[in-house]
Amino acid sequence: MKILVMGAGAVGCYYGAMLARAGHPVTLVGRQRHVEVINRDGLMLETVAFSERLPVHATVSPAAAADAELVLVCVKSGDTERAGQELAPHLAPHPAKGAIVLSLQNGVDNADRLAQVLGRPVIPAVVYVAVEMAGPGHVRHHGRGDLLIGDSARSQEIAALLTAASVPTTVSADVLAALWDKLIINCAFNALSAIPQLPYGELVKREQVLEVMHDVAAECLAVAAAAGIRVNSDPRLAIGKIAESMATQYSSTAQDLAAGRPSEIEHLNGYIVKTGARLQVPTPVNRVLYALVRLMERGPLSSDRRP
Repeated sequence: MKILVMGAGAVGCYYGAMLARAGHPVTLVGRQRHVEVINRDGLMLETVAFSERLPVHATVSPAAAADAELVLVCVKSGDTERAGQELAPHLAPHPAKGAIVLSLQNGVDNADRLAQVLGRPVIPAVVYVAVEMAGPGHVRHHGRGDLLIGDSARSQEIAALLTAASVPTTVSADVLAALWDKLIINCAFNALSAIPQLPYGELVKREQVLEVMHDVAAECLAVAAAAGIRVNSDPRLAIGKIAESMATQYSSTAQDLAAGRPSEIEHLNGYIVKTGARLQVPTPVNRVLYALVRLMERGPLSSDRRP
């Protein structure tokens, strides 16, 4: 199956690499510096078990989607509409015969936002993977890699294809609850890992951090309840398990701030803050973390701007 990955960051490169390793022709759409290295040297996939260079095609142009049978959208949540607008002219017009589109993104509403722009169904996915870009064209895998995808007429087919590529994939009729489960964990970990630039295992050892994480999760649960969402898991238990199983992992927000990139905080803690305000649910702890990350994204004032 011909596969296009829209967004050649850590998540896109990992799943693109796994599919290429299984023999599928994969094209990555990403930034020029990654594209040049991947086309020259291949995509480097580094895991605990193996390291391998894979022959993957890369481009800066979404026009490569024209003959794709499966499109994995892996861009940051803030780029969802832009990615949809860039893809729309190149996808086959009939959704039933054209490419299947999956949203492999953080947040809870990307598939709906993308579907609105594309005018076709988009399958939401919950991504459980710890990865980072170790350099241009070099993705480093720290743990997991499984997916949970929404139910659709072709979801079982896609789940089988991904599972055969060593990406264990489950189809769920209640993917929204799972997306909220992950959102709550992201809200608990992402900003707190980013602000001091600490991996999860070190983070939870610091004074009062676990208590703050539990406060964040409690606010998220209150917002979810007010929105009519019933989550599947207990975030307090999940926080402990993730801190142990992904002890060396830095959050995606931490990686973004370290690289000077905009983060997805608007669609994580910021989403909770804004949804809470709309539903009249107080979210003071999420508000503080959201505000701090936004301040850090903007960086210190230069000397000529200071009063």
